[in-house]
Amino acid sequence: MEKIAVIGGLGTLAGGDLFFKLLKHQEVLKNQLKYHFLFEQQPYSQMNLPLYQEEDIKSRKFYTYTICKNFEDKSVTKVMLPCFASHSFLEELQKEISIPVVNIFKALAHYIHLRFKPGIKIGVLTSDYVKEGHMLNAYLRDYDLVFPSDQRKLMDAIYGDQGIKNGYFDGLSLEYIYEACTELYGKGCDIILPGITELSLVVEPLWKRGVHILDVNQIYADYALEQDNDRTAKQFKLGILGGVGPSATVDFMNKIIRNTPAQKDQDHIKMVVEQNPQIPDRTAHLIHQETDPSIALFSTCKRLQAEGADAIAIPCNTAHAFVEEIQKHLNIPIINMLTTTAEYISKNFGQSVKAGLLATSGTIESKVYHDILEKYGLEVIIPDEKHQGYVMESIYGEYGAKAGFTDGACKEYLLMAAEFVISNGADVIILGCTELPLLFPEETEITKNEKNTPLIDPTLLLARKIVTVAKS
Repeated sequence: MEKIAVIGGLGTLAGGDLFFKLLKHQEVLKNQLKYHFLFEQQPYSQMNLPLYQEEDIKSRKFYTYTICKNFEDKSVTKVMLPCFASHSFLEELQKEISIPVVNIFKALAHYIHLRFKPGIKIGVLTSDYVKEGHMLNAYLRDYDLVFPSDQRKLMDAIYGDQGIKNGYFDGLSLEYIYEACTELYGKGCDIILPGITELSLVVEPLWKRGVHILDVNQIYADYALEQDNDRTAKQFKLGILGGVGPSATVDFMNKIIRNTPAQKDQDHIKMVVEQNPQIPDRTAHLIHQETDPSIALFSTCKRLQAEGADAIAIPCNTAHAFVEEIQKHLNIPIINMLTTTAEYISKNFGQSVKAGLLATSGTIESKVYHDILEKYGLEVIIPDEKHQGYVMESIYGEYGAKAGFTDGACKEYLLMAAEFVISNGADVIILGCTELPLLFPEETEITKNEKNTPLIDPTLLLARKIVTVAKS
């Protein structure tokens, strides 16, 4: 089903006219079950004012964006924007929303190129803003665009007290428009092209006077229904489930930034982060059956999805024990940090490698890492009870990583656990809690007895994976 929405209020009567022309279109009347139409108009302080200042456009930007976000929630397939001036920020708007906006300028250019030879003179009735911005010229380069000499009368016919925006379709407003059309015909114009959607409301009386003026709202409606309008490529947006833990989230974001090839700000990846430290402790639930974090994790993912994220990253190893169940209820993927880590080790060190795993007791006992690593044929070596206690102390202790410490006792405890798994045959060491890489800001390996054992940072590997996905 095609779900088409019209943004009203930018030209109140013009928006209504466009909506009516969609409803009575022959394609729609023949296939009424195929179409679902929506129209939304909110109170808008600028709706009856001419476009004289940049502030008017800024106001339109905020208004248009707000309504488009409402349409996103309703799964609209395309949006129609019956306002020429508002198309000046169409590219900006399209980057921030997921629904394609049907371009009225493209609709007119398509219509004119099919019917009129290049080089003819086209009379244009439009606002000062559209005229001075040369907005039509960009789409009709092969034609000679001619404007009336008195823009003031045209603006009064649209925006004046007795103008079309106020519901007056005849009288002085119509005479001013007819006068402008007559002048344009005198300059050799073959057709009259309105660059103001309100002019569609008076095309019939002008036709009766012999004026060849285009009904832009009808052309726009035809184009939206008959063309498979191209969806503008949406920039990748990453959703980050943060706060598990807070410092690890910041570290992860920094690693994405450092690993993104960029020459300027705009080359970096869009990220929306919900930093939610109130998510119940994952290890406490897995080990001691304390509060289940599943709903908190899931609701955070749903909010990220609602914010338009294309994928979700969770910079917390233990939280991945819940990912499989959560993923079943999402429409976007969670990029699995543990799988990314296993793929990296297998590719770079081979399947015969033994991986030492330093992680929370929740991660160890849930075997979430074991299951994935073993799928890749990798043997897992974990600390014994004593050394696992050292790992937990380095993470959760009074002077541990979650308390903000990255050196001293926390690092000494972790090194003791690392030396234990190395002495038991570990060829690489997975820093399987996202706080642990904070203890090794520069080191990439541990040296013991003249043996160098690489440190594997899953957070860094996930960041690099995200960059690859975003650029693909």
